[in-house]
Amino acid sequence: MKLLAILLSSLLFGAKLQAKDTLQIGMLAEFESLNPIVLSQAASRYVMYMAHRPLFALTPDGKWYSPILKEVPSLENKLVKKKGKNLELNIEFKEAVKWGDGTPVTCKDLAFTWNVGKSPNVSVPAREEFDGIIAIDVDAANPKKCKVTLEKIRFDYLNAFPDILPQHLEEKVFNQHKDQPEGYDKNSLYVSNSTNPGLYFGPYLISEVKLGSHIIMTPNPHFYGKKPHFKKIIFKILPNNNTHTSNLKSGNIDMISSPGGLGIDQAVAFEKEVKKDNLPYQVVFENGTVYAHMDLNLENPILADLRVRKALSHAFNKKEMVDTLLEGRGTVAISNLTPSSPWFNAKTNIYAFDRKTAGKLLDEAGWKMGADRYRFKDGKKLTLTLICAGGVKLNDMIQTYIQAQYKAVGVELILKSEPARVFFGETMKRKKFDLALYSWVSMPEQTPRSTLHSESIPTEKNSWAGQNTPSWNSPTVDKLIDDLEMELEPAKRYAIGRKIVDEYTKDIPVIPVYFRPNNSVIPKAMKGFRLSGHLYYETLAVEEWVWE
Repeated sequence: MKLLAILLSSLLFGAKLQAKDTLQIGMLAEFESLNPIVLSQAASRYVMYMAHRPLFALTPDGKWYSPILKEVPSLENKLVKKKGKNLELNIEFKEAVKWGDGTPVTCKDLAFTWNVGKSPNVSVPAREEFDGIIAIDVDAANPKKCKVTLEKIRFDYLNAFPDILPQHLEEKVFNQHKDQPEGYDKNSLYVSNSTNPGLYFGPYLISEVKLGSHIIMTPNPHFYGKKPHFKKIIFKILPNNNTHTSNLKSGNIDMISSPGGLGIDQAVAFEKEVKKDNLPYQVVFENGTVYAHMDLNLENPILADLRVRKALSHAFNKKEMVDTLLEGRGTVAISNLTPSSPWFNAKTNIYAFDRKTAGKLLDEAGWKMGADRYRFKDGKKLTLTLICAGGVKLNDMIQTYIQAQYKAVGVELILKSEPARVFFGETMKRKKFDLALYSWVSMPEQTPRSTLHSESIPTEKNSWAGQNTPSWNSPTVDKLIDDLEMELEPAKRYAIGRKIVDEYTKDIPVIPVYFRPNNSVIPKAMKGFRLSGHLYYETLAVEEWVWE
């Protein structure tokens, strides 16, 4: 009987390792939008890269390529030309690239998208992608070809292009709602008819969406590239990442995504479990640019005082947090850049952990310690709220850690969490926070305009576009960013980038926390998977994934 049980167990376990054509991926965060020019959340982009492709992207090795154009324009191949203060780029879409309903993808789609994104009533996260373009001239004889003229010369011209919308489907919707603030955002077919195949042109189409539950993707019969292996990919929304590994072991999911998946502490713990019990999974790590930080709302009178911001920086022992909560699998952040960035400034302003200094700064700001060991000013207690996206165990642990750190210097910190959809789609966009803890992923030499320039401060007037949620307004940094973007000489650009970092750390609109590696859990039998360390996620190569 014992032998029979062992044989049956082996057969069942072996069946789980057979080649599969359905892949179930566990994700923590639900997408806030499927519209490629409106979405800003990492989880949204991770999903959409399977169904939609950018004009330009980076390989995991950091090399530029184009998934949908015949050639990447450059000065060397003469597809990029300086024209006075302007920059001209000539692009041509691959002939075979079509929307999921068979309609060709052309420069007319790009021109239409530009028109939509310029609208002040559309809440795009990065307005410069649209305002930086002054003309798109479509070739009359071949709509696959066009000349794009940028307002100014900029080193990162490949980032000047937005993801594209299908003109043949979205133009009618836009024209109907363009005069209403966020009217297009709320009525786009990506909202009202998200399973319309004509909205997508990647290897997969979005076939079913159930908010709070799942997204089902199926192969796109009109995809121009390699036929994908999986006949169905199911993203399952698991709102608490404490349950991800148990869902994995029970067979409810086969894989855990990199954004919105396991916290680094959970990934390290599960890696130990995989090795100990010889589980059929692989925990993959990749050093990258995942930047955890606390935004400070400078419209809050308490946080508008630089002395308070400095005190909050000094009161936080980041190294102890990284060593204890992340088991050392992270790097303490002194700015928004990793040491591998050419703009990294090791000599910038560093606020070492020092409670005595923190207390002195708070005293100078008028916040005096009371009998209950909290600080008061004009009869008001020094109370702030720290908010984050809920369901992430590590976020909860870090929040609690920071709360204790700040209590030690007399600051009362109230903790709050929200569903990621609300946190990113409403709270951060409309700046309804005091302190906000979250992470973002960037890429090498990315202009900080959308996060640091004053024109990127979200307001009701600009339909809450932009990602400068602290509302930081620095004329010095605005000018440095303008100069940075126009500097094609690398050495000069690096020097400007370091000056920006110095201003960023001097004024503290954000408290840097740590950098952590990306991680994902995949089946051991998965081939063709390579984790990315930047914002161009591994789902851009989903057609290479095979479960043997």
